[in-house]
Amino acid sequence: MRENTVRTKLKNGEAIVNGWLGIPSGVSAEGMAHAGFDSLTVDMQHGPVHYDTALPMLQAISTTDTIPMARVPWNEPGIIMKMLDAGAYGIICPMINSAEECETFVKACRYPPHGYRSHGPTRVSLYAGADYGEHANETVLTFAMIETAQALDNLEAILSVEGLDAIYVGPADLSRSLGGSPGADFEDGPVVEALDTIIEATKRHGIYAGLHNASAAYSRKMIDKGFQFVTIQSDLGFLIAKAKEVVNGVKGGGESQKSSSPY
Repeated sequence: MRENTVRTKLKNGEAIVNGWLGIPSGVSAEGMAHAGFDSLTVDMQHGPVHYDTALPMLQAISTTDTIPMARVPWNEPGIIMKMLDAGAYGIICPMINSAEECETFVKACRYPPHGYRSHGPTRVSLYAGADYGEHANETVLTFAMIETAQALDNLEAILSVEGLDAIYVGPADLSRSLGGSPGADFEDGPVVEALDTIIEATKRHGIYAGLHNASAAYSRKMIDKGFQFVTIQSDLGFLIAKAKEVVNGVKGGGESQKSSSPY
């Protein structure tokens, strides 16, 4: 069974630098995989990535030691199981607002008796090994997204769900839900207080905390705060930012405006 090095590093107290893939391309995913990220997450919720393109993206990541993960479109067992069978070693599930929703998510990621995942490790058995079915339950990582005021109200119950490994904060939706503007790298406003609440709660429950960020500097700050899993922008965000930098450098223009999206 191939080791999930992200799980091992988290257990050892190390911080994980995660990359985000929104471009539906195996070539782009392969390039990002060779950049040195600990893990890469194929984003199937926002943007144009669907299963038929997600699969070759996972295959491209497999050309390196980078751990492949996926954010599924919704808390729907079918696509969760299908992405696990395709080779994702971790699932990030959006809009988890209650313990019941979290339990539905987690159990879709676990084979019986700990869940109701159907056994059919097609492509993942090639990636992970023939004994995948025997070790999948203790290998696959589960990330529940905390991104609403309702989720904050139910945080203690969500963190108590058996089999949940981590939470992942979506700052844009969380800010909107708390009455603020969408964005990332917040230095003030309701999200900042919410992040402190989340870190304190996850530490008490022994759950890892992850966060989407727009910059390396803010990611470092969040690691110091206690987030062990930090994502920095996205492949498309990197492409646009670098292209604007080059174009502005040639044209002699000013600095590009900061995007309101962390992706």
